Amino acid sequence: MGPHAALPPREAQLSTATPPAGPASWSDRWPGDLASPTTPVARDADEVARLASNAPTADHLDGRVSVCRACPRLVAWREEVCALPRKAYAGQRYWGRPVTAWGPARARVVVIGLAPAAHGGNRTGRMFTGDRSGDWLFAALHRAGLSSSAQSVAAGDGLELLGTRVTAAVHCAPPANKPTMQERDTCRPWLVRDLELAQQTARAVVVLGGFAWAALWPALRQAGWGGVPAKVPVFGHGVEVPLGPDGGAPVVLGCYHPSQQNTFTGRLTLAMIDAVMARAAAL
Repeated sequence: MGPHAALPPREAQLSTATPPAGPASWSDRWPGDLASPTTPVARDADEVARLASNAPTADHLDGRVSVCRACPRLVAWREEVCALPRKAYAGQRYWGRPVTAWGPARARVVVIGLAPAAHGGNRTGRMFTGDRSGDWLFAALHRAGLSSSAQSVAAGDGLELLGTRVTAAVHCAPPANKPTMQERDTCRPWLVRDLELAQQTARAVVVLGGFAWAALWPALRQAGWGGVPAKVPVFGHGVEVPLGPDGGAPVVLGCYHPSQQNTFTGRLTLAMIDAVMARAAAL
């Protein structure tokens, strides 16, 4: 069974009588955890750049991302949240580590968000899993034929992404859901390497929100993708930027982030997100 295949749920992963306060360890055998005792740990921006650039495969990359400690503020916050779970999740073990990309490395569709949520991905250990934004995202991916299920509850819940890889501009949950520009730039080499590995197969890059949009363009350029415009295009929902003059070039698609702020106010509707995902699936 591959590292991104469905794994059976493990009760110990999600609920214990007295959950440990600290982040999950490789020895916990968390579903989808690709780290090991020998996985190298990045402790500053230079080490992130080095370890990302020489990661030979997506599995190596994901393992290294999952143990990164390069941003002190984010490390402190993600681990503090583990010790202070919401009442709704009392008794659950929190992941409390960087949340990796997931889905097949050789994907046709790449989805890029902002960062994991403190009580979403930081809790479940899987990007966009366990929060309202993820409810919207995976339901839309399912309707577009890019996900095996409309519901994403926990790592190991059986959901599989179909020709799609989901990642983020920043891999750690930030305080107030607001990474700093320095944290974004420190995290960028992980995204660059992911884009390098996806370059031969990706036909669509769906970008959720303005923060991820701004983070994408320098990452695409550093990853060696062709057709990247010199000036960053203006973000907007439904904006399309072909990365080349011919019809076979990959296309970057803008989509409002499925945050509660956007979905509750009607700024993003089901029809709007469905249109973007359907377009990505068709490319």
